[in-house]
Amino acid sequence: MKPAGDVLVVLGAQWGDEGKGKLIDILSKDYDILARAAGGANAGHTIVVDDNKYAFHLLPSGLLHPHVKALIGNGVVLHVPKFMHELNGLLDKGVDAAPRIRISDRCHLLFDYHQIVDGLREVERGKAKIGTTGRGIGPCYSSKANRTNMRVGDLRNFRAFPAAFRRSLASKHKRFHNFDYDVRKEIAKYYEYAKQLEPCITDTVTMLNQGIVEKNHAVLVEGANAALLDIDFGTYPFVTSSNCTAGGVCTGLGIPPRAITDVIAVVKAYTTRVGEGPFPTELNDHLGQTLQKEGHEYGTTTARPRRCGWLDAFMLQYTHSINGYTEICLTKLDVLSHFETLKIGVAYSARGRRMAYYPASLKTLAEAQVEYIEMPGWKGVDITNVRHFEQLPIAAQNYVLKIEQLVNVPIKYIGVGPSRDAIIYRQ
Repeated sequence: MKPAGDVLVVLGAQWGDEGKGKLIDILSKDYDILARAAGGANAGHTIVVDDNKYAFHLLPSGLLHPHVKALIGNGVVLHVPKFMHELNGLLDKGVDAAPRIRISDRCHLLFDYHQIVDGLREVERGKAKIGTTGRGIGPCYSSKANRTNMRVGDLRNFRAFPAAFRRSLASKHKRFHNFDYDVRKEIAKYYEYAKQLEPCITDTVTMLNQGIVEKNHAVLVEGANAALLDIDFGTYPFVTSSNCTAGGVCTGLGIPPRAITDVIAVVKAYTTRVGEGPFPTELNDHLGQTLQKEGHEYGTTTARPRRCGWLDAFMLQYTHSINGYTEICLTKLDVLSHFETLKIGVAYSARGRRMAYYPASLKTLAEAQVEYIEMPGWKGVDITNVRHFEQLPIAAQNYVLKIEQLVNVPIKYIGVGPSRDAIIYRQ
């Protein structure tokens, strides 16, 4: 049954790559509008339907349902070439999504030069590099904050576009010593893009709020990245450049906080992260290698191998305090079928004293000693065809229940395989 007027937010609760795309694809059938509120082409959601794999980066992953309208909010940074590439890729697979997409006229444009600058900044950092995706996200948000960037709405007044574009580029050229860039070619490309995008551009703030209040439209907000990558609350500076927690939904879409009805945390049954930065429960041994191999832990966006470790409940308690989760979707439980014994991190300590809260200091986080609880596994039992919680091995049931108890949030969905139907629904 369609949840009329509801706004459901789906967020990553760890360092990203939790499997948000699959849940969003499943839930989208009951929603009218699917919205993106933050980030850009640094997001990566993979959907598997009838052995066909669909990779989404900028486009909301619920577009495989033909009735869903997709909305790209003002908090997103839009790389138009990537956007068009994704649209055409879907069309090649029989999904004509363009008529169902609306882009905020307040959404900022991410240009190719932002990607060049992203790479130059990483080179400058040397050993202190952040490990960005190289997609230009940080430099674009920097241009936005400096008030030198351009927005999607600027494409509607193309006479003024070339001069504004050159002014925007000038500050980057000055900072990074006139790197090679074909300005005329870029402007010519955007002249064509402007005509192609015109039917999609709209005032999404009005569209969304009127849809919720007047038309009782159900809205599903697709989170990008994850809580520990949030610019304010994540493991700074090894984070993304936007607010990808619940508060970013309001600023990235222009809806009031009271409009949000539920927040689902997507939690991988273990922990992974891509790029640099501290990772207290990381496994730098054969156990971590097993998680990486059996979980196919390679980034959708970058194909980089993901670092792997045990589930961190102390981290989840912290991200819950920021986002106010109402439910959890636990993913990749099947990957743990390769272990005799499992561990869950439940507390951090430093210098012999337990930490009362998740530390902001990277030095403190890097020095943290993790306190674990140990639980029996269900090694060798294939759970990919299980569709009811009671059919799981007792050890797997206990693992789920222990996470629920530690985080104090009900686990409603449990992923047991990569396919669309490999999921357990708990009442």
